[in-house]
Amino acid sequence: MLDQGTAPPATEPSAPKASGLSALVRRKPVDVLVAEGGQGEGGSLRRSLSMWQLTMISIGATLGTGIFVVLGEAVPLAGPAVTLAFVFAGLTALFSALSYAELAGTIPVAGSSYSYAYATMGELVAWVCGWCLLLEYGVSVAAVAVGWGDYLNELLDGTIGVTLPAALSSPPGEGGIFNLPALIVVVLAMLFLLGGAKESARANTIMVVVKIAALVLFCAIGFMGFKSGNYSDFMPLGAGSVGAAGAILFFSYIGFDAASTAGEEAKDPKKDLPRAIMLSLVIVTALYVLVAAVAVGAWDWKKFEGSEASLAAIMNDVTGQSFWGTLLAAGAVISIASVVLTVLYGQTRILFAMSRDGLVPKVFGKVNPKTGTPRTNTVIVSLFCGVLAAAVPLGELVNATSIGTLFAFALVNIAVVVLRYTKPELQRSFKVPFGPVFPVLGFAFCGYSMYSLDMITWAVFGIWMAVGLVFYFLYGMRRSRLATAEK
Repeated sequence: MLDQGTAPPATEPSAPKASGLSALVRRKPVDVLVAEGGQGEGGSLRRSLSMWQLTMISIGATLGTGIFVVLGEAVPLAGPAVTLAFVFAGLTALFSALSYAELAGTIPVAGSSYSYAYATMGELVAWVCGWCLLLEYGVSVAAVAVGWGDYLNELLDGTIGVTLPAALSSPPGEGGIFNLPALIVVVLAMLFLLGGAKESARANTIMVVVKIAALVLFCAIGFMGFKSGNYSDFMPLGAGSVGAAGAILFFSYIGFDAASTAGEEAKDPKKDLPRAIMLSLVIVTALYVLVAAVAVGAWDWKKFEGSEASLAAIMNDVTGQSFWGTLLAAGAVISIASVVLTVLYGQTRILFAMSRDGLVPKVFGKVNPKTGTPRTNTVIVSLFCGVLAAAVPLGELVNATSIGTLFAFALVNIAVVVLRYTKPELQRSFKVPFGPVFPVLGFAFCGYSMYSLDMITWAVFGIWMAVGLVFYFLYGMRRSRLATAEK
């Protein structure tokens, strides 16, 4: 554990003075990135997380809305072939997960792929990657929170026969004025995070166990209503539909990299981070494919249209009783809350790393000496995500999150190859097998998935990137610690 206030001062990066285009490709040395681990303004993060807790963080961030809510959007696109779409999305995640595992074991810091890009491809690419991560983590918190409200209503209806009015449980454009449950779950997650990383990890572990139990229960009951005829026309919308659904379902895998954001709070990051990333992805993929296969077997695929709480509805249909659907809804409420908690955690740690490098304001890098957490950072991010969740429809949030994530993952696959050639002497606790082949495949899968997204999503992404570049050139480029070290 890092003692509060006793961490040695980080070695200042030293580099020849850069100007013009060369300033955009200045890289932060790996040894400096590692030496700065845990250090913030006014205090230090604490190394308190075990491999098990890191795995639970990744599962907690991944397993949730993707299967409980987004399944209802993907099945109408691919029909019974949605199981293949999950496998396709899982392969896309797998190749990138291998690259994440290698870099997390080599550069165990809080910035995740942002820091990896800074060490390999330079400041501008690092900024672009970090900006995409803000889209991935920040917006996905909001998207997940929207799904939480749907299952909360299902739970309330099954227990006390009351639901929240649409005006207070749906965003504008979907029959509501303000999505109050979405804001509430984000605020609750914020309160857990303010207590400390170790305390948040314990709460998350409990919630992960509950969510896995809920999905296993669904499979056991759903299998009783399994009808092989539902698979008679396996690919009714054509082969292209699998890729389109896979691009949307990639949202279901967002979060497996959350463990990499805990690099400065892990007890043994070099060994535990790669293991946690890979183990979490294997567990999540197995559950997704199994649940999707049972769901489509129990329900005709056309019935999924417009259903955002389809798993609970399937259990009600199979059993003829509302009790089981209500029980699943309770599990989903807890499950999705853990996603909000862990993804929000990842977002704050990425901003913490970017702040330490001078690319975003210092307020995001301040650490409370009592709790060892970036308190102000957590409050600001939580309130922003909560308001976003309350005011924006789920579908738009899911697509925007997916494209930002895919772009960041593509950069991580490139970073592995670059670091292999520029720093072959670095000690790597895990190496991607088959040299550059798997990272290249990971890059290609990400590119194809991005290509499968619609033009509106690309337009939103383009606007987001334009805003980010303006911020970088007006603020980050001049205030970067690498820039000030050159003066």
